[in-house]
Amino acid sequence: MSGKKRIIFHVDMDHFFTAVEEREHPEFKGKPVVVGADPKEGKGRGVVSTCNYEAREFGVESGMPISRAWKLCPEAIYQPVNYELYAKASSEIMGILRRYADKFEQWGIDEAFLDITLRVDDYDEAEILAHEIKREILKNEKLTCSIGIGPNKLVAKIASDFQKPDGLTVVKEENAEKFLAPLPVRKLLWVGRKTEQKLKGMGIKTIGDLANYDATVLAETFGVMGTQLYLMAHGMDRSEVEERGEVKSISRELTFEEDTADFEIVFDILDKLSREVHRDVAKQNLCFKTVTVKVRYENFETHTHGKTLPFATDRLQYLQKIARKLVQDWLRPDRKTRLVGVRVSNFVSAEKQKKLT
Repeated sequence: MSGKKRIIFHVDMDHFFTAVEEREHPEFKGKPVVVGADPKEGKGRGVVSTCNYEAREFGVESGMPISRAWKLCPEAIYQPVNYELYAKASSEIMGILRRYADKFEQWGIDEAFLDITLRVDDYDEAEILAHEIKREILKNEKLTCSIGIGPNKLVAKIASDFQKPDGLTVVKEENAEKFLAPLPVRKLLWVGRKTEQKLKGMGIKTIGDLANYDATVLAETFGVMGTQLYLMAHGMDRSEVEERGEVKSISRELTFEEDTADFEIVFDILDKLSREVHRDVAKQNLCFKTVTVKVRYENFETHTHGKTLPFATDRLQYLQKIARKLVQDWLRPDRKTRLVGVRVSNFVSAEKQKKLT
């Protein structure tokens, strides 16, 4: 392994939520499908979680308000988010991917990095392996994915997005800078809207512009991140593919269809969200010590408040009682509530907790 150049895959499922819905409902095929909040004929609250390519042709995008999606494409099929269904499909897919990797790192529900350096001798063999993965996922799960192959995680991730859907893009180390140069700077990992706007203000629009910029000025402007941006623009990324740690938190939140000043409605929803969180906690055989609630007012002002218990517990009644108490301290009769959420964290395994108690 000493001195052997890395070969990394980034596997990204195509429009995952809607693809699973199409698999379950063959009659949806070829029609615009949107997964997210109930649009209620253009008056719904909440956002689009995912949409398929047919919906995107109408201008619908992930994260868009569901009311806007309805205006753009009222004829789309609107489906509620079915996390249990998507999580089951994700689990099967990740199981397939793990078998092909020396090192594996899942990113979210529908994408993963695979270090396959020891599995292949060169990029030609890597491409054959990628086709094999795509075939197995399609055969077993009836879903397509796009795969990017590169010398590191950064290049592989950008490559996987290059020929969607059902794409396969290979970028060798010697071609990485040339591949990245014409792409918008927003394509780089960690470059959000604010950073993009700041870079544009400096005349930097493409990754190539960034690669040719004075590294010293970037470091002065962005600190350590400036140096990182410069290296990334040159296709450099040393981060390892590594298994993510244990679950850090489990949460649920809900945006009300109409802003409400009715405390009982808020409490009822909070109890329901607590039950959903508790169900996930129980599935993973965990106990929690910290409970946090989130409250957003009608003017979008948002507050989060938490409480850490002196002991770990898995009891639903504790969760609901603490969540209600935390929210009660922040509900105001002169302000309507737009959103409420609950999160648990600071976990220990239920097995360990039983031994302690």
